[in-house]
Amino acid sequence: MDLNLIKQRLESLNKQSTNTKKGGSSLFWKPSVGKQVVRVVPNKYNKQIPFTEMLFYYGIGPRVMASPQNWGQKDPIQEFTKQLRQSGDKENWRLAKKLDAKTRIFAPVVIRGQEDEGVKLWQFGKEVYQDFLNMASDDEIGDFTDIVNGRDIKLTTVGPEVTGTPYNKTSVGPSLKTTPLSSDETVVKDLLDNQPNPMDVFKKFTFEEVKAGLQEFLSPDGEEGDISSEPTVPFDGEKNNYSLDTNKGKAKVDQFDDLFNDDKEEKDDLPF
Repeated sequence: MDLNLIKQRLESLNKQSTNTKKGGSSLFWKPSVGKQVVRVVPNKYNKQIPFTEMLFYYGIGPRVMASPQNWGQKDPIQEFTKQLRQSGDKENWRLAKKLDAKTRIFAPVVIRGQEDEGVKLWQFGKEVYQDFLNMASDDEIGDFTDIVNGRDIKLTTVGPEVTGTPYNKTSVGPSLKTTPLSSDETVVKDLLDNQPNPMDVFKKFTFEEVKAGLQEFLSPDGEEGDISSEPTVPFDGEKNNYSLDTNKGKAKVDQFDDLFNDDKEEKDDLPF
C-alpha cells in the first residue's frame, strides 16, 4: 500500500469536507447579507464571455429541470407554449408565459479571502447580469476579468427586511483600482485550469422526461383539465400563479401527445 498516496487522498477528502461545511457546496456560492468582494475569472469553457446563460423550469415536474434547449435539443415545453400562443386564446397566452423557461446566469468567481477554495459558480438573475454587462461595456472599466489588470467586484447584499420580499437582493460594482487575479503564477494557473462547467453540472433531461413532467403538471392524479389561477410557486422573487381547473375542456391530455408527433408538418428549429 502506497502510504503517500493514502495521505494525498485523505488530504483531498478533508479539503472537500471543509469546503462543503463552509459553503454548503464545493461547486456553488451565493453572497450572504453584508459586503463581500469577488473576482470574476476568465471562463475556461468560453474565452469570449465569462457568463453562461441557462434555461430552467420551476414548478413543473418533481424538481427543477434544466431545459433541453441548453444543449441544443428539442424541448417539449417550449413546443407546447408555442401551441398555446398560436391558439390566440388569452388564457392560453397567460399559461404559456407561466410555463416559459427562466434564465439563470452562472459566473466563475473567486471569493476574496477564500482563494484557497478555488473557483465557485455564482448563480444570479437578469438584473445582476445587466449590471455586469454595463460594466464591461464601460470604456473606463473594460475587461474586469483580466488576470493582470482586471478589477475585483464589490457586492452589497440586503435581506428580506430591506427588500420586503422573502429574498435577498445583491448589487454589484467594480473596485476603483485594477489588481491582478493573484501575484502567484501557480495560483493563477490553477484558477484558470480548474473550474466547474455549469453545462456539465446539471442533469440533461431527455425529451420524454420533460414531456412526462409537463403532462403530470397538466393532469395531476390522472385528471384532465385546464390551467387557471391561484396556487403560487415562487421563483427568485417572482410569483407564478397557476393551477388546474378540471371544469373546463382546454388542453386535454388526450390531445397532448398529438403536439409532439414526429410526422407533424411544421417543425420550428431551436435558436442555436
